[in-house]
Amino acid sequence: MKNPFHVMIIPTLGCPGNCAYCWSSEEGSPIMSIDTIHDIVRWLKSFRTDPVTFTFHGGEPLLAGAEFYRQALPILADELSELTPDFALQSNLWRMTPEIADALAAYHVPIGSSIDGPKEINDPQRGDGYYEKTFAGYEIARSHGLTVRFICTFTNKSVLHKEEIFNFFMDHGFPMKLHPALPSLRGDSPQEWALPPEEYGELLVFLLDRYLENIDRSEVMNINDLVRCVFTRHGTVCTYVDCMANTFAIGPDGGIYPCYRFVGMPEYVMGNVSDCPSLEELADSKPWKLMQEYKAYVDSACGDCSHIRYCRGGCPYNAIAPTEGRIEGVDPHCIAYRRIFDEINLRMNREMFETPTVSARRRQRTKPGVMALVQKIVSK
Repeated sequence: MKNPFHVMIIPTLGCPGNCAYCWSSEEGSPIMSIDTIHDIVRWLKSFRTDPVTFTFHGGEPLLAGAEFYRQALPILADELSELTPDFALQSNLWRMTPEIADALAAYHVPIGSSIDGPKEINDPQRGDGYYEKTFAGYEIARSHGLTVRFICTFTNKSVLHKEEIFNFFMDHGFPMKLHPALPSLRGDSPQEWALPPEEYGELLVFLLDRYLENIDRSEVMNINDLVRCVFTRHGTVCTYVDCMANTFAIGPDGGIYPCYRFVGMPEYVMGNVSDCPSLEELADSKPWKLMQEYKAYVDSACGDCSHIRYCRGGCPYNAIAPTEGRIEGVDPHCIAYRRIFDEINLRMNREMFETPTVSARRRQRTKPGVMALVQKIVSK
């Protein structure tokens, strides 16, 4: 099963937000030029022939302004029409304007945003005023016909309110996608907001249960992805696949990185779009070779794990960025992945292989099982 071709475009590393658990830079950070968009087109014309998805990420990509998107989107769509490009954008929505919304709506660009639950939970970790600013942008986006979905970051503080956060997403009709707060690579207190892997694993099991209890009223995208992994025996999102050669990120200056999370870290630059590097030239770079070393390490270290086919050691960034590029282990969230994969496997096997009579009695007295989620996912 071939992984999708995904190019993340990072117009700027600047961000007007000041989330407590995140790194941020000033709004005055450099912004990608339209010349770089033309360079991306020239590079991709000779690089790949299969369909591509472009995601505008950051930093805060809306800082690039309406005119950037008025020019960039038709250049990418028209000049790379043979790649049938799709688009997406990740933003806190603070700088959403009717002009930007119009530019995005012309190309049906879905938006991912971030909200961590009710205002009283969200703002203490994302900053005063975050909730209201994001929902003001949300209203502009929605009024222009744009689809918006929210990512929720769980910290070691907000996880104490997991029930309230789940209900917030369900009551608002928002599908939930979640991230665990990672140890900060900047600052003197890296663990201040980080969600420990053990707690992350228990959170995923909690969300699995709550999702099944409310299967017709809620949706947890991560649980869908995890169940799909187990059912198909193949990773379906970037955390659980060998992402090299299929995912790239382009920084504001045209630098090519393995992923958006490495953008701004000079040691992970593999090339520049202005040079139109071939796949072979990128593969000869130090960051690419490091990623291949990580893949080999996973094959060895995780060889006896029953989940290796659809976990692949988790996210390489999580594994190697905190150790300054040294491969000393797999993604630290392995504990969480193993916990939820074990749980899904156990329940799926029990539901699939129990006798029909026992299965019927169980359905009468319990909530829907994992196979009900499989049916929901397959029917989409």
